[in-house]
Amino acid sequence: METFITNLLNGLQYSSYLVIVSVGLTIIFGVMKILNVAHGSFYAWGAYTSAFFIGKFSDMGWPDAFGFVIIFASAIAVGLVLGFIIERGLLRFMYGRDEVVIILATFGLFLVLEDVILLVFGVDPYFAYQPMAYLESVEVGGITRDVYGLSLILVSTLVAAGCWYGLNRTKWGNILKAVIFDREMSVSMGINVPMVYTVTFIGGTALGALGGAYIAPTVSVAPGLGGEVIVLSFAVVVIGGMGSIPGALIGSILIGLLRAISVHEFPQIELFVIFAVMAVVLVFRPEGLFAPAKVRKI
Repeated sequence: METFITNLLNGLQYSSYLVIVSVGLTIIFGVMKILNVAHGSFYAWGAYTSAFFIGKFSDMGWPDAFGFVIIFASAIAVGLVLGFIIERGLLRFMYGRDEVVIILATFGLFLVLEDVILLVFGVDPYFAYQPMAYLESVEVGGITRDVYGLSLILVSTLVAAGCWYGLNRTKWGNILKAVIFDREMSVSMGINVPMVYTVTFIGGTALGALGGAYIAPTVSVAPGLGGEVIVLSFAVVVIGGMGSIPGALIGSILIGLLRAISVHEFPQIELFVIFAVMAVVLVFRPEGLFAPAKVRKI
């Protein structure tokens, strides 16, 4: 039973940050039809920004609880600054272009952002443990777990539920659906499509940064942080279905649980298991398990 609880909690905790990052990635693709390889850099920028300011304010004597404010503020700041600059400065020239061109452009952007991180924050790792230490630990099923890791599960659930509600139960969600289904008709109906794209990209960027900012107190924030997460995020959206928030949620949980079990039972094939599942899904469901229906113009 203890092994089961350990694998379950490890899997859910691991999948939680993937949910946050993958939801941002899938929203950007669903609305803008851009497969953004640079999304992993937003995760890294969120982690570095959060860790840097948590350390600075801690050295100034601020309480450890203030670290939670810094985490969310860092995600919003990265989303507003990087999201706006990249969408207005680069991506708006990519709309309507071939998918290969977009992937190459965002991959080049990923490499640039990774080097800019080193210029801004340096090459030394950051350790922003204060928020995690503040929440201490709790016993679950006879196993001691850090409360901070459990709170990550709650945050990811709220993010997924909030995004689903926003897309399906609000006026803004209806506007996004109109742009997704028919951009030309949306323009003719008076919708400011460029503004919708900008706001969507800023929101997706902020979610990617939030995943990094919230995970920062649990890891060593060091160069190369965004490389692994973008690969796993692509695996999530491929399994769940591009543009599907429920798909991103289910895909993240599936990958998280499989990774936790494989690390505990078969550590030699940890990554193989994840990509084997993705390959099987692609064979039988090339568009993913929960891919949204495509609209066909007649």
